[in-house]
Amino acid sequence: MTKEVQRRVILGTGGTIAGRSNRQSDNVGYVAGEVRVEDLMAGIPALSNMSLEVEQLDQIDSKDMGFGVWQRLAERIAHHLAREDVAGVVVTHGTDTLEETAYFLEKVLRPVKPVVLTCAMRPSTALVPDGPQNLLDAVNAAGCVDLSGVVVVCAGLVHRAEHVAKVHSYRVDAFDSGDAGPVACVEEGEVRWFHPPQRALAHPSSDTALLKQVLKAGALPRVDIVTSHADADGGMVRALLAAGMVNAAHLPRGLVVAATGNGTVHRALEAALHEAQRCGVRVVRATRCARGRVIPDAANPLRDSAGLSPVKARLALALELLSE
Repeated sequence: MTKEVQRRVILGTGGTIAGRSNRQSDNVGYVAGEVRVEDLMAGIPALSNMSLEVEQLDQIDSKDMGFGVWQRLAERIAHHLAREDVAGVVVTHGTDTLEETAYFLEKVLRPVKPVVLTCAMRPSTALVPDGPQNLLDAVNAAGCVDLSGVVVVCAGLVHRAEHVAKVHSYRVDAFDSGDAGPVACVEEGEVRWFHPPQRALAHPSSDTALLKQVLKAGALPRVDIVTSHADADGGMVRALLAAGMVNAAHLPRGLVVAATGNGTVHRALEAALHEAQRCGVRVVRATRCARGRVIPDAANPLRDSAGLSPVKARLALALELLSE
């Protein structure tokens, strides 16, 4: 059930939800990150009776998302969640890298209070924009006393950060949680659970340590993604290794291979990945498949991604390297 007794904070980062186009019929040729959060909220009367606080953190197209914005987001979210009067935080975000931001924040913050990312597939100027309903649903979800951790709310569904992925290029229900499925939905302002909610356990010492490391870092350790496909020859991996010989900053500390099927890798690419390992580069296998995971295989010298998609495995490995 949602509650209205505590304040919720909305942090804006831009994206399609804040996009603007010259024509109502144009859902493609818009400019992302043009409309401020306060202006988005002004078109949603139901928000006027809620205790809300707004902060425009950035105004970018999420395809350009990077570590600097993540640092600011993590710092501001941690600040607001530490306030006793704040029930939860909402982040407005573009859809392109939403799953990466959600996973990053979950790993770094491990929040007990809800952190709800929301978005839109149509700009704010569309004939029928989807952003207003998504934002209202996200604000309501952020006040749910049974919700904890980082989630994504879009098209009425609530997805966990570790499971969510963008699976469609333009439909308003563009997000899916694969085999796990969404954990809940938002109906008329109320969160309805598909499974009994599980409250997150706080680990203040370890979470604070990782957050401090993230905030003082100039960049995440470099981890690149390569793809296994027909005719893959390992040239990309060897090019990265060669570039690292010229400039150490270009040498990846980790590589994630988006493998075929159950983590299978073209033998030519696999040979190059073993070369990278011998150079001290850490290698992880994820799968290109939209569903399923790489089943752990102790006999395979290339470690699996523990069920993470390639983009999330990249973040997990980078944070792991940062912590060492």
